[in-house]
Amino acid sequence: MCGRFTQNLSWAEIHRLADLIGQPRNLAPRFNIAPATPIEVIRAAAAGNELVPMYWGLIPSWWKKPLAELPSTFNARAETLAERPMFRGAFKYRRCIIPASGFYEWTGAKGAKTPRYFTARDGRPLAFAGIWDHWSGLDGGDDLPNATIIVGEANRWMLRFHDRMPIILDWHDAGAWMTGESPGALLRPAPFDALQEWIVSTRVNRAGAGDDHPALIDPIADA
Repeated sequence: MCGRFTQNLSWAEIHRLADLIGQPRNLAPRFNIAPATPIEVIRAAAAGNELVPMYWGLIPSWWKKPLAELPSTFNARAETLAERPMFRGAFKYRRCIIPASGFYEWTGAKGAKTPRYFTARDGRPLAFAGIWDHWSGLDGGDDLPNATIIVGEANRWMLRFHDRMPIILDWHDAGAWMTGESPGALLRPAPFDALQEWIVSTRVNRAGAGDDHPALIDPIADA
């Protein structure tokens, strides 16, 4: 799955890959992003692609209960996107890209898991396939844009660590994913050689503002 990732990216870097519209802005580096916090999301608009802050965790516009009663929606399974009521409307009408510099996964026995950091082998930002929605709360108040990362079966390389992984798109397919008529064809595992990984500090296990630091992605020298 994908329950923790990083966004250490500049506006210029994302603009080169996704041809953004709108005014450039400074993007705060994030090294320990957890669900139910803000993330940067690329979505298609009438004038072009825009970068929008969103809540990480899909909340359908029709949701009428408190957020505390919402099931876990920070990931959506590629195999059931078109079927599950929670996701099928967004999959049909509101697809997006979630740019990432990397993500974390844990391996090993329960109680003694080892955190690993995964990033692109070529050093470029990753393009996670996502879907987004908007929610106005129980009282119809302020709109809350929100998004989730789509996960699918792991490729043969990733199977050494986990049986699931984010759907990682080629940036050339970003437009087809967000506005194309056959998006399901893009929901496939990343190429075998797409990623690299290394062991990182267990400090990443703690999610919070005090544990969001560049050193979290540093390799453990004696691992």
